[in-house]
Amino acid sequence: MNIIIAGGDGFCGWPTALYLSKQGHDVSIIDNMARRKWDVELHSNSITPIADLEDRVEKWKELTGREIRTYEGDLNHYDFLKQVLVKEKPDAFVHFAEQRSAPYSMIDREHAVFTQVNNVVGNLNVLYGIKEIVPDCHLIKLGTMGEYGTPNIPIEEGYIEIEHKGRKDTLPYPKQPGSFYHLSKVHDSHNIMFTCKVWGIRATDLNQGVVYGLETEETKMDPLLTNRLDYDGVFGTALNRFIIQSTIGHDLTVYGKGGQTRGFLNIRDTVRCIEIAAEHPADRGEFRVFNQFTEEFSVLDLANKVKKVAQEEGFNTDIAHLENPRVELEEHYFHAENTKLRELGLEPHLLTDEVIRDILKAVMNHKNRVIEENVLPGVSWK
Repeated sequence: MNIIIAGGDGFCGWPTALYLSKQGHDVSIIDNMARRKWDVELHSNSITPIADLEDRVEKWKELTGREIRTYEGDLNHYDFLKQVLVKEKPDAFVHFAEQRSAPYSMIDREHAVFTQVNNVVGNLNVLYGIKEIVPDCHLIKLGTMGEYGTPNIPIEEGYIEIEHKGRKDTLPYPKQPGSFYHLSKVHDSHNIMFTCKVWGIRATDLNQGVVYGLETEETKMDPLLTNRLDYDGVFGTALNRFIIQSTIGHDLTVYGKGGQTRGFLNIRDTVRCIEIAAEHPADRGEFRVFNQFTEEFSVLDLANKVKKVAQEEGFNTDIAHLENPRVELEEHYFHAENTKLRELGLEPHLLTDEVIRDILKAVMNHKNRVIEENVLPGVSWK
């Protein structure tokens, strides 16, 4: 299968490209290197050193004999995207290439506007490119569980059956996004649903939870293939931040009471979910939604898990509660369905102490790269 990975230089995209290539698929990457530029803008970094993309793919070919073609360019530039689609004629287009940080989208007006324009317009270009050039191509789009918010009822997978005034209908599940970033994903979902209906696009929207973990079997093959690990207050996840804080003698900073609960999954499961979606494509005109996560944890759950492992490794670790810079419910009901990917063959890797310990040891190997002033939140929703 010919598969394009847009955003293939990023945290999810890079290991996905390697995994699909290893499985025998013909893989190419589109990336505009924006994620690396945001590190420069924010005076931040990945705690793991990241090689240039060309060096990465050359090392992959040296180790496996498999070629991954690369195209440097922006999905917002439609002529560039059309040229790639004409040349590759992909069977599947995996779309990771969006600004993915809620805090980044909330820095100020410019960052909010950039996030919405970059994400929504880029996604619209992909939809038009598929319609005009590769109409049978399957769009596999990375959404987010954050589109749903935290409703006081179970979260279904994309759709919900409603009875109102004696009539029933199956409707898109209500969206309550919590940032301009999450709003951009809602707009994407609506645009994809519309084009499936009117153009017959085939699409799978993967509403992904928070991804943790560092390496896959493929990225562990050589230091040049290693994945990035973000820890700062803008792009770093709570779990990564807690692990790094534990190694530098910093309290684990829980926002508010820490009752905020979300879905989580291992990076190894992310790459497998993409494979499952590619091997079981949506039908023509179908807008299919999978909730892509394997476990649910609160922020305080994560802090306690990290504290336990860090103390076993000899670190004197405490938990500190900070004023929450976000506008969100800190204690709430959260239960989401996630059966469709399991039914198609997903066998989850769960968040064990050993998984946390492996990340912690990787952090210890690169602790000198930590920029300590970046571990605290610097962006407020208010």
